[in-house]
Amino acid sequence: MAGGEKSVKALREVWKRAENSLCADCGKPDPDWASSTLGVFICLSCSGIHRNIPSISKVKSLKMDHWDDAQVQFLAKHGNAVTKATYEAHIPIYYYQPTYNDCQVLREQWIRAKYERKEFTEPGKQLPYTDGVKEGILWKRGRDNGQFLPRKFLLSEREGCLKYFTKQDSKEPKISVKIDVINATFQPAKIGNPNGLQITYLKDNKTRNIFVYHKSGKEVVDWFNAIRSVQFHYLKVAFPIASDNEIKSRLTRNFLKEGYMEKTGPKQREAFKKRWFTLDHRRLMYFKDPLDAFAKGEVFVGSSENGYSVQKGLPAGTQGNFSWHYGLTIVTPDREYLFTCETEADQLGWIAAFTSVINQAMTPQEYASKCLDDVSFPS
Repeated sequence: MAGGEKSVKALREVWKRAENSLCADCGKPDPDWASSTLGVFICLSCSGIHRNIPSISKVKSLKMDHWDDAQVQFLAKHGNAVTKATYEAHIPIYYYQPTYNDCQVLREQWIRAKYERKEFTEPGKQLPYTDGVKEGILWKRGRDNGQFLPRKFLLSEREGCLKYFTKQDSKEPKISVKIDVINATFQPAKIGNPNGLQITYLKDNKTRNIFVYHKSGKEVVDWFNAIRSVQFHYLKVAFPIASDNEIKSRLTRNFLKEGYMEKTGPKQREAFKKRWFTLDHRRLMYFKDPLDAFAKGEVFVGSSENGYSVQKGLPAGTQGNFSWHYGLTIVTPDREYLFTCETEADQLGWIAAFTSVINQAMTPQEYASKCLDDVSFPS
């Protein structure tokens, strides 16, 4: 805390300003650190990233460290609003701005992009993800052998697709995917690499997973934002009357929830088996292994007005053997799906995720998707 009583009072007054009530970098409430060189109020986690760029930012605790009068005056003159007006002045609409729930590489590259590389201080600045084309090497996990090997990837706005090649001099791509069916989400824990990225797309109306990483955090985040950039411009042409914010909401998305549950088959008498589940909005998928290329089964999760609901517990008289005892039931117009969770916290988390989907009205596109995608979990 500041030295004299007057400085302590002044620091508290600046700290209490509404603009400084959230971390300037990730939005976490009640930040209790600040940068004495940038003038922003930040959380403990973001302060650790700032500490790794000492030539740009000097961080101190607002509770435990000494702040002299000049430093307090600097904070008072700047603060989150003034500093953001400089360093976040020209962020592309499609650029992903991470929150405190996002992984380390996204938050670190966001902070470095702002303060170290000053990517958003000038209008029209040429950036690695704004060219409409990106080509380079990503380490891709083999679908069958599980090994990560270098593969050439090519993203093209003109062609509206993402391709990858098994060899750098290959003329024909192994896979070419239209940009409007692609999703990308960071998965460092699941992939086992801090820069791990999961790319998914629909193939024959089934979800195909590709797992990649790059040794450089900056490079993998540039790929992520390049995908969003190409998607944005593609959708601007496809939906010319849609607003920028409407289009932004249709870019890459994080999964609503992932994790292990036990499931039984359609007869509800089979033994429950432990599987990895992913809820991607209205698609609930399960996998034998979290890094499987294809789901073993998928089910559409509709809305309450169409007869879908989630219930805590299992139906009375459920016969299948299960080792986890926190059950939940998904009710659809066609059948009930039974699951068990290891802990009550897992159970409540899944129920909350399903409820958030079921409470949303279905769009015309989702009705069409359901007609194409009426598949059930096999036993």
